[in-house]
Amino acid sequence: QVQLVESGGGLVQAGGSLRLSCAASGRAFSSYAMGWFRQAPGKEREFVACISWSGGNTYYADSVKGRFTISRDNAKNTVYLQMNSLKPEDTAVYYCAADPRASHLWPDLGARWTYLEVWGQGTLVTVSS
Repeated sequence: QVQLVESGGGLVQAGGSLRLSCAASGRAFSSYAMGWFRQAPGKEREFVACISWSGGNTYYADSVKGRFTISRDNAKNTVYLQMNSLKPEDTAVYYCAADPRASHLWPDLGARWTYLEVWGQGTLVTVSS
């Protein structure tokens, strides 16, 4: 069983950058697709980015494409989300997720994000204007 702990959230001005980390415990980490979702106040949780177990495939929401980069280091059991050119609308709690199913399924999950097997506790990102 994989367990996840996020870090790296905080307050940043618009146009700035942050890097989120998600540390995983459990021997199955390298066989899991990993990704990030976010939830702003009063809104539904939404897909942000995900990466296949090998790191060879990545997928992004249109709203973050070109600004965010997801990566993973299986030797360190960690997945990262580099966020550049941050906007106030990026303000949200960011959640790390892991699931043994294929990463290409994640962008279309919508409200079925609950299907994903493992979730972290979330880390708050606040972007000021």
